[in-house]
Amino acid sequence: MDAKDLAHAIVDLDRENARDRLLEAIGEARFVALGEATHGTEEMYRERALITQRLLREKSFDAIAIEADWPDAWHIHEHVRYGKRTAEEALAAFTRFPTWMWRNVVVLDLVRWLRAHAPHAGVYGLDLYSMYASIEAVLQYLDDVDPVAARRARARYACFDHYGHDTSAYAHATAFGLAPDCEQEATQELLDLRARSAELVRTSTDDEADRMFYVEQNARLVKNAEEYYRSMFAGSVATWNLRDRHMADTLGAIVEHLDRRLGRPCKVVLWAHNSHLGDARATEMRDLGELDVGQLLRERYGRDAFLVGFTTYDGTVTAAEDWDQPPKKMTVKPALPGSYEAIFHDVARAIGARRFMILPDAEGHLPAPLRKARLERAIGVVYRPQTERTSHWFRAHIAFQFDAIVHLDRTHAVEPLDRSRGWHGADAPETFPFAV
Repeated sequence: MDAKDLAHAIVDLDRENARDRLLEAIGEARFVALGEATHGTEEMYRERALITQRLLREKSFDAIAIEADWPDAWHIHEHVRYGKRTAEEALAAFTRFPTWMWRNVVVLDLVRWLRAHAPHAGVYGLDLYSMYASIEAVLQYLDDVDPVAARRARARYACFDHYGHDTSAYAHATAFGLAPDCEQEATQELLDLRARSAELVRTSTDDEADRMFYVEQNARLVKNAEEYYRSMFAGSVATWNLRDRHMADTLGAIVEHLDRRLGRPCKVVLWAHNSHLGDARATEMRDLGELDVGQLLRERYGRDAFLVGFTTYDGTVTAAEDWDQPPKKMTVKPALPGSYEAIFHDVARAIGARRFMILPDAEGHLPAPLRKARLERAIGVVYRPQTERTSHWFRAHIAFQFDAIVHLDRTHAVEPLDRSRGWHGADAPETFPFAV
């Protein structure tokens, strides 16, 4: 494959009005999923922010749903919609690893822009790791509005108190029968809050409905997170599928809430990793029995969903060497020969464009040469260049995985708001620790 095979579909991002072509391709889609090849690349965050701003301004999008914990993202929502807190204070809620995913300079700029130019936009978290924070959110709400219901909820959630807010301890104890699980208690509290919500929705103001929605989703998160942690020892496929189904179902709840409030079908931008927003059926995830949000979007919404993948060839990235470790600015090794990223790098050199998009034709198809299975890279919050091939590469048919692709040839580490000495430190040489 060479540049001429893709020339008709390539748009140089540095040309004037380049993003107009992307908006034309998106058309009337209600859901635009903006991926990322890493969780720590400056240019990917900035490009997603630019696209999101245009969707909000020019295509009347109503909300942004992000790969973040529900109660943390709600601080951004309240700042943007209601002016609560400052932008910096809203992002201070992100205290759980990996903090730099949302506590970074690009997200701060975007949150400020949203408050100033798109205060109608809701901002919602899709993830389910915040079980204990969500319990506290439910209890705080009920303490305010119904002390009797608060006492009942506190008694139910006391089932989780034995584990000292340690979700891994809960996972171990329940998986191996060392202690009873809390499934029934979490489910009953969710049912009670849903009944309360149904009673209030007909008479509440938008602000009250928003708050009730927030609380109900926290209760649903507790119920799903309980199942997620209880399933951790059943294997990675089970937990992956539970997590992505939760994220897709959370999007469904957001859509239902906004449709009712707005009196029309809402439109939502999604931000998450390529591995969540690309269609899993076009990757080796399918062979493992894994699904993802992108697949569920297409199954549930068809052509109303438009999936955008991001790739890069080399550069630097903000990532950790292991889970729960501090972020570092790390060198991204050049893409493996024959991979999609390596091919896009050759195309970039041939056409003299450092950044470009590959857009679908009038029938919605990406170029035929991209339909062949090749390697594609995924760097999450942990980057292990020493085991690059096994840790970060998988096979995919990228033309079926996404509806459009943004290639940023050489990229740089996103700057965390909390910069550690390790992040500022010099990058290791490309050959460290092996000369390959």
